[in-house]
Amino acid sequence: MEKTEINFGFVVGTTSLAFVVSQLDVSIVNVALPQIGKSLTADVSTLQWIIDSYTIAFAVLMLSAGGMSDLFGSKRLFQAGLLVFGVASIGCGLAWSSLALIGFRAVQGMGSAIMIPSSLSILNHTFSEEPKQRARAVALWTAAGGVSIAAGPVLGGLLMQLSSWRMIFLVNIPICLIGILCSTKLMESTKNGKSGFDIPGQLIWMFAITALIASIIEWHHLGLKSPLIYGGIIVSAILFVLFIWREKMAKSPILPLDLFNSTNFNVLIGVGVLFNCTYYGTVFILSLYLQNVLGYSSLTAGMAFLPLTAGFIISNLTSGKLMQTYGIRVPILVGLLVFSIGCGLLLVAKPITPYWQLLFPFLALPLGMGLAVPAMTTGTLATVDRSRSGIASAVLNTTRQTAGAIGVAVFGAMATGGPAAIVQAIITSSISSAVCVLLYTCFVFKYLKNN
Repeated sequence: MEKTEINFGFVVGTTSLAFVVSQLDVSIVNVALPQIGKSLTADVSTLQWIIDSYTIAFAVLMLSAGGMSDLFGSKRLFQAGLLVFGVASIGCGLAWSSLALIGFRAVQGMGSAIMIPSSLSILNHTFSEEPKQRARAVALWTAAGGVSIAAGPVLGGLLMQLSSWRMIFLVNIPICLIGILCSTKLMESTKNGKSGFDIPGQLIWMFAITALIASIIEWHHLGLKSPLIYGGIIVSAILFVLFIWREKMAKSPILPLDLFNSTNFNVLIGVGVLFNCTYYGTVFILSLYLQNVLGYSSLTAGMAFLPLTAGFIISNLTSGKLMQTYGIRVPILVGLLVFSIGCGLLLVAKPITPYWQLLFPFLALPLGMGLAVPAMTTGTLATVDRSRSGIASAVLNTTRQTAGAIGVAVFGAMATGGPAAIVQAIITSSISSAVCVLLYTCFVFKYLKNN
C-alpha cells in the first residue's frame, strides 16, 4: 500500500509539472503587461499578441500532438515538450523586442501543446484499471494547473519586485529540468499504431484559428469596415468548413469526428470552452484594471490575485471528493453556478473600488472553476477508450485554449481606450459572462449524465 501511494504521488507530481509551467505562463504574464509595454514600447494590441501568440500555438498544434502521443508514446512526447518549453522560456527572458517576445511565446505554446496531452495520457494509462485513483489523479493534476494559473500574477509581482519582467520566463527553466529528469522513471503508455498525421488538416486548422483571432485583436485599430477584418473573419469561416470536410475524408484525421457522437463528450467540451473564454479574458482585463485604473504596483496587483490561488486549492481538492460521492454531474453544476455568481459580482468594479469589495468575485471565480474542471476532465477521458486518451485530451485542451485566446482578444478589444474603457469592459463582460454561464448550466442539467 505504501509503495502504491509513493508511485501515485510521483506520477501525479511529475506529470503535473507540465501543467504547472503551461498554466503559469498563461497568467504570470498578465501582471507584467504594463512593465513589458513600457520596456518594449508595446500598445494594448501588441500586449494581446504577447498573450495570444502562446495560446494560439498551444491550440492549433495540440490536436496533432494528441495523435503523436498515441502513436509514439506519451512519455517521449512529454519529455520533448518540456525541452521545447524550457528553451523557448530562455528566448522569452532574453527577448530584445516585442516581435521577438511574441515569436518565443509562440514556441512556448508549441512546447505546451506537446506536453499537456501526453501528461494527461500518462495519468489515464497508469490508472486506467482504477477509476477512483484516476479521478483522484486527474483532480490533483487539475488542481496543480488551477493553483498555478491563479498563483501566476502573485509570483509575477514578486519576481518583478526582485528583478524585472524577464525573470517571469526564466523561472520556468528549473521546473522543466526537474520534469525531464523525473519523467525518465515514468511508464511508457500503450501505442496506437493506427494513428497517423493529417498535415493538410493541421495547416487548415492553424490558419483558421489564427485568422479568426487576428481579426478580433485588430478590429479596434482597423475598424470593422476594413477588408482585412471582415475578410479575415470570412476566410476563417470558410477554412473551418473546409477543415470539417477534410477531417471527414482523411484516413488519419487530427480531429476524429466520431468523438462527438457522445453527448457527454460534447457537453463537457462546451463546459471547458465557456470557462476558459470567460476566465482568461476576465483575468486579462482585471490585470489592466488593477494597475491602470486603481493604480496598483505590479507587486500589489499580483498580491491582489492571491484569493484566486486559495480558491483553486480549496475547490480542486473538494471536487475530487464530490466526484467520488456524486459522480461528475454535481461538481460541474455547482461549479457553473458559483462561477456565474463570481462573474456578476465583478459589477462592483468602478474607477475607485476598495479592494475588499473585489474579494468576493476573486474567490467565487476560482471556487466555481475549480469545482467543475477536474470533473469535466475526468468525464471527458471516461468517454473514450484508453488508447485514444491522447487525442481526447488534445481535443479538450485545444478547444479550451482556443476559447481562452478568443476571450483575451474579445475582452482586450473592449478594454482598448484608457481607464474608462477598461471599467466599461469589465461591466459588459461580467454581465454577458454571467448570463451565458447560467444558460449553459441549464443545458448541462438537462443533458449531462454521470460517468
